[in-house]
Amino acid sequence: MPTRRTKKTHQRRCYIFIVGGVMSGVGKGVATASIGALLKARGLRVTAVKIDPYLNVDPGTLNPVEHGEVFVTKDGLETDQDIGNYERFLDEDLARINCMTSGSIFQTIINRERSMGYHGKTVEWVPDIPLEIISRIKSAAENANADVTIIEIGGTVGEYQNLLFLEACRMMRLEAPGDVLVGLVSYLLVPGSIGEMKTKPTQYAVRSMNSAGLQPDLIICRAQFPIDEPRKQKLSVSCNVHANDVFAAPNVNSIYEVPLRFREQGVTDRIVEKLNLKKPRQEVAMWRELNERITAAKKPIKIGVIGKYFSTGDFTLSDAYLSVLEGIKHAAWAIKRKPEIVWLNSEDFEKHPATLAKELKQLDGILIPGGFGTRGIEGKIMAIQYAREHKIPYLGLCYGMQLATVEVARHLLGWKDANTTEIDPKTTHPVIHLMNEQEEKMKDKNYGGSMRLGEYPCELKKGSLAQKLYGADLVMERHRHRYEANPVYRCELETAGLHVTGLSPDGALAEIVEFKDHPFFVATQFHPEYLSRPMRPHPLFLGFLKAAAKK
Repeated sequence: MPTRRTKKTHQRRCYIFIVGGVMSGVGKGVATASIGALLKARGLRVTAVKIDPYLNVDPGTLNPVEHGEVFVTKDGLETDQDIGNYERFLDEDLARINCMTSGSIFQTIINRERSMGYHGKTVEWVPDIPLEIISRIKSAAENANADVTIIEIGGTVGEYQNLLFLEACRMMRLEAPGDVLVGLVSYLLVPGSIGEMKTKPTQYAVRSMNSAGLQPDLIICRAQFPIDEPRKQKLSVSCNVHANDVFAAPNVNSIYEVPLRFREQGVTDRIVEKLNLKKPRQEVAMWRELNERITAAKKPIKIGVIGKYFSTGDFTLSDAYLSVLEGIKHAAWAIKRKPEIVWLNSEDFEKHPATLAKELKQLDGILIPGGFGTRGIEGKIMAIQYAREHKIPYLGLCYGMQLATVEVARHLLGWKDANTTEIDPKTTHPVIHLMNEQEEKMKDKNYGGSMRLGEYPCELKKGSLAQKLYGADLVMERHRHRYEANPVYRCELETAGLHVTGLSPDGALAEIVEFKDHPFFVATQFHPEYLSRPMRPHPLFLGFLKAAAKK
């Protein structure tokens, strides 16, 4: 008897494009992440994609001051910092397919053409580049088995760098108009000399979208203040959107308020209505609880972040250390403390050593994040020595672990020239050296995407502080480095008090070090900040903040 064939059902996939108007850097990423979190709270499977228009293949070679933090995915792609926000809000790990740049797209197309992948046909800007963009978006949706994929397009409408991405959106909408929505996040200015919220720049942004063949389905109005009804009506008439599709996104105390503010206005109610999706009630209790904890945290805890990627002209930016900042906040709120981040430039300590003690003694904890190069290194080592000697809780991340190793070697073992070969290739005590597999890459100047990247296992030493904090013997953490602790010096460093408590499974790579005679002195070769979540602080950040709270 023949078996009955079951009819294969086709899963419907929907797509929401988020584009920016007027100016960049006003919160498209947080808006994208918040919409995703609310749709997930309805029981939908959601993923998010970031598209950047620059020609770098990935952000890994970009200056952090210029572009902000490089976030590393589980599968080892150096990505835009917005991927970090997506992971934190969605509480899910994203993959390399969730991030693309113009450079990576062009590289793929040219390589395909060179290998006859187009079978001799003429390769053109349109439709071949938009088709590659669409293919990647759909692959990300399939990889996540997503009901809804939210795509954030970097920059602003009206920039010629974005036109091909807008064209991809137009083509997808033409193919399946009921499955694609477009949202515009636009800033509404309030000029000080006028004192009135102006909508004209947003009107021009919508006209730029119209010229690309797109009409926004909803407008999210970023501003210093909530948008009032007259401005809503003005945008509705001028931009050809219903007044119910114009939403306010004023400044808030914490980015984690944004999902609740969107929920109050019914942002995702309109989205599911327009896309004809299922409409179960949103479960936002965990977001309310988080915001209640944030509001209730009154007693301050002061954490010094000592870095060098802060300044751009006359302004101080924290984007270069975004995940570190969020990791501190998540842990502080979990112990009902209000985080106060003190940004300290390590170069200042080198120029004015007398200011070091004055700046550091007021802190409850000191954190040194990752970094590269020679600038500001001696100032960081000075700060590590102060934290060790004065028993101030210390957490070192990546470079923060390497420099802690140098500090102990210099000041406890007496090796005055001890260093990392990144700084001094001729040191007689290279306590930190280039990883073996990196040597050929550096000779060939193969810098892009060639570090030890992504998730690797770490075995924890029984009875160590790290093992107690994790509550596990084996953990998976994300990496981004070329240099490592030199195992030749491991025994002597342990004699001095710096113990390796986390190792790669083969025992070759030191992943965690601890200084025993100290309230909290832990440093990691990996980047725990990538795994911190607002509802689930990372164990090492939590341990660090608890120790800082005791001080």
